[in-house]
Amino acid sequence: MAAVPAQRCITILGGSFDPVHKGHVALAEHFVELLHPDELRIIPTGNPWQKHGLQAAPSDRVEMVKRAFDQQTVPVVIDQQEIQRATATYTIDTLQALRAELGPAVSIVFLMGSDQLQHLDTWQGWQQLFDHAHLCAASRPGFGVEPSQVPAVVMEEFSRRAGTAQQIRSTSHGRAYLASSLAVDISSTEIRSMLQRGERPDTLIPARVLDYIEQHHLYRN
Repeated sequence: MAAVPAQRCITILGGSFDPVHKGHVALAEHFVELLHPDELRIIPTGNPWQKHGLQAAPSDRVEMVKRAFDQQTVPVVIDQQEIQRATATYTIDTLQALRAELGPAVSIVFLMGSDQLQHLDTWQGWQQLFDHAHLCAASRPGFGVEPSQVPAVVMEEFSRRAGTAQQIRSTSHGRAYLASSLAVDISSTEIRSMLQRGERPDTLIPARVLDYIEQHHLYRN
């Protein structure tokens, strides 16, 4: 499918959000500032095939995401299609569904951290992701986007498809963008460990999300 001029731009951020933290918010805000999209769509995973044993219930993860992204400068949509899907969650299926929903003349931009980029080549049908969306990745401390840190086949694909913010904003799919200026190092695993130890990760989680976690006694042993 050839890229077509885009009438709208929608950025997509997927993740376990178990729990959502300031790193997720910073990643989204980085690309909102860069691309000025018409919508930021957040998609909590349902049954991610590479992760097991999500601790928070889907309803809790949805509520935490709502609280984390309630102050954005663009409209935010919480999309529960992966949670509602009974089968294993593959990004390629989600992007195909989004393209079918939104039509051919929308720029769909899938956002990821460089920790995801470093194993992108293990994702189901990863090269076909570009048939439905642009892929934008940002580095984080310990997970860079330099060629030495990303599989050669992934770096080759990103180099071949490299596009400017304007190209990504104005065409439907098929481009790639690497941002090396996002210096936020936060781990959901570390946050869960802190909460289990009774520590309060005030600097790592949006305040309203932490309030929700404490009110509902999430991530306790």
